[in-house]
Amino acid sequence: MFSTSETVLTRRDDVRNLAIIAHVDHGKTTLVDGMLRQSHVFRANQDVIELVLDSNALEREKGITILAKNTAVRFRGIKINIIDTPGHADFSGEVERVLNMADGCLLLVDAVEGPMPQTRFALGKALRLGLKPILVINKIDRATARPIEVLDEVQDLFLDLATDVDQLDFDVVYTNAKEGTATLDPSRSGVDLAPLFEAIVDGIPTPTVDVDRGFQLVVSNIRANEYLGRTAIGRVARGRVRRGNALVRIDREGRVVRQRASDVFAFEGLDTVAVEEAEAGDIILLSGIADVQIGDTIAAAETPDPLPRIQIEQPTVQMTFGANTSPFVGREGTFVTSRHLRARLLRELDTNVALRVEEGESHDVFLVSGRGELHLAILVETLRREGYELQVSRPRVIPQVIDGVLCEPIEHVVIDCPEMYVGSLAVELTSRLGLLRHQQSDGRGYARLEYRVPTRGLIGFRGVFLTLSHGEGTISSAIDGFEPIGAEIGQTRTGALVATHPGTATAHGLNNAQERGQTFIVPGALVYEGMVVGISRYPQDVPINVCKEKKQTNIRSSTADIAVKLSPPLRLSLEESLAWIGDDELVEVTPTTIRIRKRLLSAEDRLKARKDRGRDQ
Repeated sequence: MFSTSETVLTRRDDVRNLAIIAHVDHGKTTLVDGMLRQSHVFRANQDVIELVLDSNALEREKGITILAKNTAVRFRGIKINIIDTPGHADFSGEVERVLNMADGCLLLVDAVEGPMPQTRFALGKALRLGLKPILVINKIDRATARPIEVLDEVQDLFLDLATDVDQLDFDVVYTNAKEGTATLDPSRSGVDLAPLFEAIVDGIPTPTVDVDRGFQLVVSNIRANEYLGRTAIGRVARGRVRRGNALVRIDREGRVVRQRASDVFAFEGLDTVAVEEAEAGDIILLSGIADVQIGDTIAAAETPDPLPRIQIEQPTVQMTFGANTSPFVGREGTFVTSRHLRARLLRELDTNVALRVEEGESHDVFLVSGRGELHLAILVETLRREGYELQVSRPRVIPQVIDGVLCEPIEHVVIDCPEMYVGSLAVELTSRLGLLRHQQSDGRGYARLEYRVPTRGLIGFRGVFLTLSHGEGTISSAIDGFEPIGAEIGQTRTGALVATHPGTATAHGLNNAQERGQTFIVPGALVYEGMVVGISRYPQDVPINVCKEKKQTNIRSSTADIAVKLSPPLRLSLEESLAWIGDDELVEVTPTTIRIRKRLLSAEDRLKARKDRGRDQ
């Protein structure tokens, strides 16, 4: 304990608060699994799934962390509060809102890939907040691992990002998260994760806090509980809190609302346990705080002092969300009106801090802004699984005015792929205004390409990338600043096959359609006018009647009874559909179906709109 002129500060040697930050797929959640197991969080006979913190169904399906989560383990009697963060750039808002709870961070880097775009973003945020880093080089067991070279690359990254010379001095631990081992010498295999736990206990700063003045906490997360309602999660910045204490909530506008703490909980392993008292330095959950929002300050009623609100970078991509207006509206969903959609989107703002929702041009359309295509696609997928019907537009970039100049976001793109595909990828990225910054071969037939590409040039690129790299490459990107808007990007897709008649698709009609392109549907599928039923092989849209039946005649040929053989339909996922559609199209999303449609369903209306645009030009 030591004092300043104003306060007496206490060092909490019994607690360590750390965030784990990494690029996607570098093994962060797997490492947390190992830490939980070796801390004896689970019973000896307990059947535990892998990636236990990725509890969200979408996280398991996509294999990525989407939401930041809290857990806690104990080592040598010291409680280690762990904040698991997403590694995908589209969910970087989750990283920004929880780092304020930590005193240090584990920077996890793949021993093969090295530092990637999101590594730079997350480390930059952590260093600006003054977090003490520990470097963890993971996957050292891989045949192509290069831990020494990766260490050099990370040191260069620290030189670029450090805000203080002391941040250049960091501990290094080498791990095989899959096997649950750590070592300080990459040439020797580890036995368990004890070296990592030792580094955390010795290297992460202890909270140095004021426990005597009035309670103070900024809400970093919110958890819904069917028994307790909304619970606020945050780190106690000052003072102590007990169950039943009189508190106040200070919102975004500075309004002070009296509250009372119903219960106080702390994290223990994967559970939360009720505690009698929590003090500065603890990460806790508070129940009973009505209408609480992320960023609000909760303070003692006698000392209602607000804390700075969490600052989140602005969204870069925007889509329109609207109530479904297709002829099939209401057939598959439970929530189909704009009132339902508005209420749900506003509710999403409570926890999705990187999201923005505004009213659109009409009462049933909303402008929804996020940090990337995947960020918004995950929201759409979540809504449809909850029973909503909606229609959404192609993502578009949100420009910003900087020093009086209209600028657009630019992304740092890293591609690893076989060398044989470098040429075709270079041609495609150049057509999307990509600028090659670095190219390197690993001597084993693979190359790494680093580009700077406008975000609008990357919309729809990932599907093209998978095709051009034959599924053998990986791509990652993160926002790398803003630059004045450049030249227009040419059309990157062919036209659409557009249904001209409503009804049921027939084999004969689809056979005719497949002569003009690739279809999305099978015989028996219900179709409406203006629905996109396939991809045309021509630059322009092709109207087609897929409900047309073969006319019967009195003349019988030798092949009349032979069934029509159709090619399998092309099944586009939600993300692929959003990337493929044009400005005059929408994706219709229901709990059971994803369809693509024209904004104007009638061919006559589309023709009139084209004439009107021609006159305007």
